[in-house]
Amino acid sequence: MSSLQKYHVFETPLGWLGIAWSEKGLTQLQLPSHDRTATERRLQRRTVDGVESDPPAWVAEIVETLRRYAAGEQVDFSSVPVDLTGIDAFRLAIYDAARKLAFGETTTYGELATRAGYPGEARDTGQALGQNPVPIVVPCHRILAAGNKIGGFSAPGGSTTKEKLLNMEGVRVGPPPPAQTAFGF
Repeated sequence: MSSLQKYHVFETPLGWLGIAWSEKGLTQLQLPSHDRTATERRLQRRTVDGVESDPPAWVAEIVETLRRYAAGEQVDFSSVPVDLTGIDAFRLAIYDAARKLAFGETTTYGELATRAGYPGEARDTGQALGQNPVPIVVPCHRILAAGNKIGGFSAPGGSTTKEKLLNMEGVRVGPPPPAQTAFGF
């Protein structure tokens, strides 16, 4: 594998996204920003020796899938190849368990840790997801804090971005509306 990593920044209905890839798969995904330059700058900070490039056909398909997702279409990222070279076994297990969550499906940090084979490791699971190099593809936004609370999110926009992604997938978090509002009086 060449040390020179390629990346591509593109516009979606959510804003500007950026991805980087190796011959093995996606290595980075920069979540949306309303500014192309900011997205590229954030991606470059995470991409060693990166150079902007037109994506090869397989990456162009991923770009199109991300655009469809950003437009609100239900898509499945489970077959998108990712290159997680250098990631430790714990994080690989957490990311693999997260990738098994379907569009609109959520779980808690504690439950994800258990599914990954690390019961009782909710806090470490949250930290691992905060280091997720390919969010959306590894859907860390689908992991909630106990009690169906939004929890943290280390992407630009923080919890607001997480909630927006969940809302796009039909997931509502937080307390239910007051009873009077729910019944319309």
